[in-house]
Amino acid sequence: MVVFGIDPGSVVTGYGVVRSHRGRLHLVGAGCIRTQSSQPMGERLSAIHSGLVQALQTHPEVSSVAIEAIFRHKSSESALRLGQARGVALLAAAQAGFEPVAYNPSTVKRTIGAHGAADKAAIGRVVQMLLGQLPEGPADLSDALAIAITHINHVRNGARA
Repeated sequence: MVVFGIDPGSVVTGYGVVRSHRGRLHLVGAGCIRTQSSQPMGERLSAIHSGLVQALQTHPEVSSVAIEAIFRHKSSESALRLGQARGVALLAAAQAGFEPVAYNPSTVKRTIGAHGAADKAAIGRVVQMLLGQLPEGPADLSDALAIAITHINHVRNGARA
């Protein structure tokens, strides 16, 4: 099984590809799509979409896609921007033939073995331990890898998303 995980964001969208083989997890690839907050939102969404389309095409071995679910935000404006970025990520996955499975942050933390109040650095450390390595880059990469690992574990254990 090879899972493409997506951590959507309007400035940085992270993605990570994890393979499960004989009960072991292996890092296949990871990256991020960066935009500038000064760009018009349409340009940012277009860049996120085309970046994810290209990343999915680069990894034809992917068997499923997992994405972070929408969660509460302090600001309705930031929730709207996240929702828009998540929407173009869902579109890119659908165009590649996938129906992404969504996991909320607390499920991701619980599944990978981090505690509920774990910050991004703690998630990165757990992901590094599980994969034996962590690619250089922003925390959005390790978050995307954690989402992919969560899906692998849910499928392996027969859990519902």
